[in-house]
Amino acid sequence: MFTFFAATARGFEHPLSQELAEIGASEIKENQGGVYFKADLEIAYKVQMWSRLASRLLLVLYQGKAEDIEAFYQACYWVDWPSLFSEKSSFVVEFNGSNNFINNTQFGALKLKDAIVDRFRDDGYKRPDVSRDNADIRLWARVRKDNVSIGINFSGGPMHQRGYRSGTGEAPLKETLACAMLARSGWAKQKSDIIDPFCGSGTILIEAAMWAADVAPGLGREHVGFEHWRGHNAQLWQQTIDQAIERAEAGVASCQYRFYGSDVNERVIEAAKSNAENAGVQDLIEFKVQDALAFEVTSEQPGMLLSNPPFGERLGSFNSLLQLYFQFGQRCKQQLGGWRMSLLSSEAELLSAMKLKYDKTISLFNGPLECSFNNYRIHAQTDTQAVVNLEQVAPAFVNRIKKNRKQIEKWAKKLPTDCYRIYDADIPEYNVAVDYYQGYLVVQEYAAPAKIPEHTARKRFNEVILALPFATGIDANKIFAKVRKKQKGAEQYERHEQESVILNVTEFGAKFKVNLTEYLDTGLFLDHRLTRHMLGQKAKGKKALNLFAYTGSASVHMALGGATSVTTVDMSRTYLNWAEDNFNLNNIANKAHKFVQADVLAWIKNNQEKFDLIFIDPPTFSNSKRMDGVFDVQEDHVNLLTQLANALNPGGEIVFSNNKRKFKMDIETLNKAGIVVEALSDKTLPLDYKRNPHIHNCWSLRNE
Repeated sequence: MFTFFAATARGFEHPLSQELAEIGASEIKENQGGVYFKADLEIAYKVQMWSRLASRLLLVLYQGKAEDIEAFYQACYWVDWPSLFSEKSSFVVEFNGSNNFINNTQFGALKLKDAIVDRFRDDGYKRPDVSRDNADIRLWARVRKDNVSIGINFSGGPMHQRGYRSGTGEAPLKETLACAMLARSGWAKQKSDIIDPFCGSGTILIEAAMWAADVAPGLGREHVGFEHWRGHNAQLWQQTIDQAIERAEAGVASCQYRFYGSDVNERVIEAAKSNAENAGVQDLIEFKVQDALAFEVTSEQPGMLLSNPPFGERLGSFNSLLQLYFQFGQRCKQQLGGWRMSLLSSEAELLSAMKLKYDKTISLFNGPLECSFNNYRIHAQTDTQAVVNLEQVAPAFVNRIKKNRKQIEKWAKKLPTDCYRIYDADIPEYNVAVDYYQGYLVVQEYAAPAKIPEHTARKRFNEVILALPFATGIDANKIFAKVRKKQKGAEQYERHEQESVILNVTEFGAKFKVNLTEYLDTGLFLDHRLTRHMLGQKAKGKKALNLFAYTGSASVHMALGGATSVTTVDMSRTYLNWAEDNFNLNNIANKAHKFVQADVLAWIKNNQEKFDLIFIDPPTFSNSKRMDGVFDVQEDHVNLLTQLANALNPGGEIVFSNNKRKFKMDIETLNKAGIVVEALSDKTLPLDYKRNPHIHNCWSLRNE
């Protein structure tokens, strides 16, 4: 009897132990990442041929303690390597783990290799060759604390590689994971027809067909790890192969189950057909190019829908996927009465969007990615009972969006502008802002109150994303969601998505570039729309200054309004370049206009110029490493505005704005400094922001 370790993915250990017991293994013991067991050579060969869940099969030669590197070397050395493989065979070593005396796998592998080579030499043999690429035999060791295991990689290559794949989709599923899904769904014990509407290159259906038709998963592998092991019995292994071939031929001919797969990608369907043919189960599976939402049940008896629907950034935007999952859930209710269904996804929120109650959920790992594997039973019912209308998802939100948009659209056309806010946390449960930009929507999520559980906040936010296409008629692919949180230092300048959606929008005849995807903000603060327009009306013939200028939208209005010069100051080169793009977009070419990259507070202290019109919209708070010290608009606004008043020409004006909700202007102290303050907040608050007026504060300041 030999000791083996069958490695597998996390979460597969229990079904693997059951599988090993069915094959004939004994003394089975589950361990993290695999299962230890005892077997004679005949059973070991059957495990190699028939295990659908093991990723590697390791023959354990030694297990014991090693308290230091010398003890580890000695443990490796005392294995009788010349009795296990020939000096003429090439080998490679694999090492896993670390402890207080082995700090990396390369060092551990080197010590194992040295011990093997030294043992061959000391026993009078020639030194065997080490080959990384095409080694005859693969040897392994691993350490956990002071526990050492040493052995032979019995399986050779990864066991999930069955040998039938000639092509895959964008995010291929491992064959072992497909089999774990089949086991954990209950299908392995209660077999039936299977539908996979997101079949990709067909892995789930091919593995199911092989299982149902008694086709061994190891039958298509060309090489195994024990071919050059001295204990290998070639005749017994050939008998194992012959028996598997005989069972496969009989199983495919008599299989009573059928499998149906579809995908919208014609290329991956062709790959699926080729893979099924390579696996020998092409007659059991029907593949076709079809949208997942169009699948239909053709089986007379209830079966199972088993799938790995798309998820993650590689396969589509989260917003679009929410819509897909919701509609897919409704389709399942219509088509699958009396059926079972099991779905794998790393995004539990996507599964919840289906509006189906699962019977059981299990954690399975797709590589390093932890996924939810939900098992459902679809109860037979009429379509009207099953289907949830999108209007029912968030009815109060939908009604408010429709009402707001009807009112604000008319107002926006009169200004005119083609970007505006259509919702701003009007309903407390749906704590978001929704902005419209030329047929696109940007959704900004406000931080939920501490008393609201995170899962509740996420559920409500997802309801918003689900309901918006229905409420507005705008496609989900044109809706972009962002989480608004406090930014630290340079975070406000970091990109948030890879793909760009850039538009040129207009307000009062001015044009601006906006980026809907890459940054937390789009490049245009919509609440400043009337403030910018006012600045343009004040700017004619004046020398103007824009501080904390962001993308220079106020500078554009002042330049278009006839300012003799506009100086635009911001700390970010990214935003200054954006400001120059906005000037070019409006064909503003006056060389008197300047763009200055600087710490604005330091620039103000050092400034010697005088201006007729100054606009300043500072951050509420900043401790950026690129600024000297910490800035708090409430504490520092008096000192800031007093300094700026000294930079005004006679008759000059400062327009000061900020968005701190509870900001209190210290008018009394400013008056004592000889500065006259006039409130402009009501005059400059646009209609689309009247719901939430506290985020827009604006004043005019002049020297007496």
